Amino acid sequence: MARTLRIGDVAIGGRVLLAPMTGVSDLPFRRAAARAGAAYVATEMVACRDFARGRPDVVRRAAVGDGLPLMVIQLVGRDPAWIAEGARLAERAGADIVDLNMGCPAKEVTGAASGAALMRDLDLAERLIAAAVDATTRPVTLKMRLGWDDASRNAPELAARAERAGVQAITVHGRTRNQFYKGAVDWRAVALVKAATRLPVIVNGDIVDATSARAALSQSGADAVMIGRGAYGRPWIAAAIERALAEDATQAEPETRERLGIALDHFRDALRFYGDHHGVRIFRKHLGWYIDQAPLAAHAKRMARSALCRLLEPRQIEHELAALWAAAA
Repeated sequence: MARTLRIGDVAIGGRVLLAPMTGVSDLPFRRAAARAGAAYVATEMVACRDFARGRPDVVRRAAVGDGLPLMVIQLVGRDPAWIAEGARLAERAGADIVDLNMGCPAKEVTGAASGAALMRDLDLAERLIAAAVDATTRPVTLKMRLGWDDASRNAPELAARAERAGVQAITVHGRTRNQFYKGAVDWRAVALVKAATRLPVIVNGDIVDATSARAALSQSGADAVMIGRGAYGRPWIAAAIERALAEDATQAEPETRERLGIALDHFRDALRFYGDHHGVRIFRKHLGWYIDQAPLAAHAKRMARSALCRLLEPRQIEHELAALWAAAA
């Protein structure tokens, strides 16, 4: 049976969410996922200081657009004043939900004492959460990891502090920061976070299909799942898993021609958003991922990737992509 996840005053039409992904979940990707039926797709991570200063590339990451069921802007930073300003700007930009990043493991983020590095300073993390909550009328959520490393798995403590500070939901990636994206994901450890708070808890990490979603929900006791890398080249995946969970059925993937239509619509939207020159280059990684998902032999995918990802003319890319899918049909 379908379930609605409620975060503060926001009702989300399902329990399969798409994660904020730097360099991936830009507005064209979010619209592609929304067209495919995703109920929740977050922006790329937005640095509060640069957002407040109006840096064009950062403002673009928070771009609001038509076709989205709701707007979720994820913020990152380590200064309460800038976090507060980022939350105010996010609400002004149309955010329905403001998400705080305390889980990014990237060295350029943790090296600036932001992202997952904040799990080493829970007092500061709590002050940042309080600053965001006080600065906006929108629900504030938190995304984090199990801890910095296995010796400091403090996610339950941060969850309890976040609830006291006014957070409305918590997402936990079932790895420590020092694991990055390697090693086994520990969905069972997320159950300790669920036990530490009355808030909705969303489990994240290595969820790529209905089977892994069911396992993650069962082992964690979480209220919803969040998909990250499993959405590469598959903006339809959240909706597909949602249907499978709601109907207690096997997950159905789009037919070959439907996948081509999704890829072409996504590509054309990227060209409109960025312009042809930048759009082709920015879309290249998505193009590679779409090819990876095509029903072709591995050597055919490698050849197609090598050929298509070098093209610069939009019409030629569309033509070759259509020809590739025709061969796969």
